[in-house]
Amino acid sequence: MTSAVRRNPSGARDGREPAGSRDDGGAGPAGGHEAAAVLEGSRAAVDPELRSAIDSLPGSLRRVALHHFGWEHADGTPAAGNAGKAIRPALVLAAAAALGGPAARAVAVRAAAAVELVHNFTLLHDDVMDRDTTRRHRPTAWTVFGDADAILAGDALQALALGMLAADPHPASAAAAARVAACVVELCAGQQADTAMERRGPTEITLEEVLAMAEAKTGALLGCACAVGALYAGATEADVDALDAFGREAGLAFQLIDDVIGIWGDPRQTGKPAGADLAARKKSLPVVAALTSGTPAAAELAELYAAPYRPADLDRTTLAVERAGGRAWAQEQAADRMSRALHELTRAVPDPEAAGGLLSLAEFVTRRNA
Repeated sequence: MTSAVRRNPSGARDGREPAGSRDDGGAGPAGGHEAAAVLEGSRAAVDPELRSAIDSLPGSLRRVALHHFGWEHADGTPAAGNAGKAIRPALVLAAAAALGGPAARAVAVRAAAAVELVHNFTLLHDDVMDRDTTRRHRPTAWTVFGDADAILAGDALQALALGMLAADPHPASAAAAARVAACVVELCAGQQADTAMERRGPTEITLEEVLAMAEAKTGALLGCACAVGALYAGATEADVDALDAFGREAGLAFQLIDDVIGIWGDPRQTGKPAGADLAARKKSLPVVAALTSGTPAAAELAELYAAPYRPADLDRTTLAVERAGGRAWAQEQAADRMSRALHELTRAVPDPEAAGGLLSLAEFVTRRNA
């Protein structure tokens, strides 16, 4: 393997330090600064396209979208804005640059904005289905405007995304639109599998099922983002597929870390209550790993999960997941998935310097603690 993959993207120490437990706010100083610069540059390039697209929406839908992106308060007055980290559009632009240089990055901005719109379509819908009341430290759209308006605004964002690609004169736009459309179907299938799992008993779900669901829900869009960037760079089919695989594996690592944060994250950084996933009885990756471990702690966790949530049981439930090995398994899996991701990356981009943007983003999403 080339030097491009010799870093340890998981943040682990001998495979044991729980991901998301560090206080450095993400990757180490150098990696963190690199990722911050990539993300800042992506946000600066993509935001004008996003705002233009959202401004084209009818008034009521526009208001919901502007609130969701953090650009307006609930009363319609301007807000400072917290539209998220822009990881997915950054992957589009970094992939385009890795395979086609600055010129390819420049012409992929509209496609990057389309991918970010698709991501936010899923967030609006997920918040309704999960009944999450906060996102990015602000009230979720459905709590302000109601379920129907939040769902419809999400639908509108998806339509905007596909419309942007359809109107893009770039020769790769049609292939990109087809890939994004297929990704949306996969995302919906993953979300449907997730909601179906929530209705099943705590001992009725396998690790294979939950890993497949997580790849569809999270890995698919990160893989799609990388593949779209490769398409806009005029890459070969093999390189497009390799970058899709890179994004999928990195996305699964991302979800593993996200699930760890959902249990052990600091609410001041996550913007969500402590133990929110456990309170909602979500069958996240660490929880399913714990439930299927065959340990006494697994039996205790299954008993707790089969009963209605009580705040007094939160600490006991959290400890049961950890004692059953769920936290350690998730962290180790995240490291393994990132190793696979970087192997795929070197297939398409063997030059470490060219792969730098993608590497810094991969490290960022698996070293973060919020």
